[in-house]
Amino acid sequence: MADDRIPGGTGVDGVASSPGAEPVAPVPAVRPFLVTAGRVAGAATGPPIPVETQVVATAEGLDALDRLSFERHDIVAACKQPQSIAELAARLRLHLNVVRVLAEDLRAAGQLAVHVPDTAVTHDASVLRRVIDGLRAIPDSRGVLRDTD
Repeated sequence: MADDRIPGGTGVDGVASSPGAEPVAPVPAVRPFLVTAGRVAGAATGPPIPVETQVVATAEGLDALDRLSFERHDIVAACKQPQSIAELAARLRLHLNVVRVLAEDLRAAGQLAVHVPDTAVTHDASVLRRVIDGLRAIPDSRGVLRDTD
């Protein structure tokens, strides 16, 4: 599959890409179940890691880059800076569950460090209220603020 981006910073639809943004790889033609060998959970037991979990490559993972298979290589290489599972899936254009399974495998191999958020904080209603209030404080495209509830 060809990459739809045109050199010079614009895509096929004429929309300018942001300067300094990393190029996005073409969408893979391989089915997700082939990447994970049919597995829907990683090697570790327990629930899958949440999408907001931050992952970062370890020194061992960076040293093993040239020995890793395609998707595993891309995940570890992209994790030189911490990012969430959701961000990683979007950046690499991989299915979210594929990234979860491979991230769990890479963690088990010591090639990724996984930082699961504190569930007490993520389920705090006051945090959600502050996020909603912050979003409402952003004006729309006409410069009009949204009304509250």
